[in-house]
Amino acid sequence: MIALDDLDRAFLRALVGDATLSAGELGRRFGLSQPAAWRRLKRLTEAGAIRTRRLDLDREALGFGVTVFLGVKLATKGRVSLEEFERAVTAVPEVQVVQYILGAYDYRLRVVARDLADFERVLRRRIMTLPGIGQVDANVLLSEERLPGPLG
Repeated sequence: MIALDDLDRAFLRALVGDATLSAGELGRRFGLSQPAAWRRLKRLTEAGAIRTRRLDLDREALGFGVTVFLGVKLATKGRVSLEEFERAVTAVPEVQVVQYILGAYDYRLRVVARDLADFERVLRRRIMTLPGIGQVDANVLLSEERLPGPLG
């Protein structure tokens, strides 16, 4: 675990809001030179506090108006079936997130589709034909609120 000071937390909060901020912009915001801000970013990245910077796409603007969370319980368990399922599910382009979880289900998937008819097609033709698939439970996302996380 990395020790963070107040300026580190401020940098991280700013980057959570806009991952495209440059070291120069961060420096201007927080009263640092560009090289000092760059060194701080480099330290945070090398320490693992910043894993990657990502582009956040607007799914609806791109035509994907439906998001569904699937709870998946495998029919058979074992190292081979887990690996087979993971390899196959990551090849499905509509599956955005695959989480191996502990609880009522083995996996939680975030699936996007153009509409409910498109989701039904993805479910029938792609998800339900995955190796080891057993029980599937679907929850349609109605709205989503992004919270700032543990940095406050």
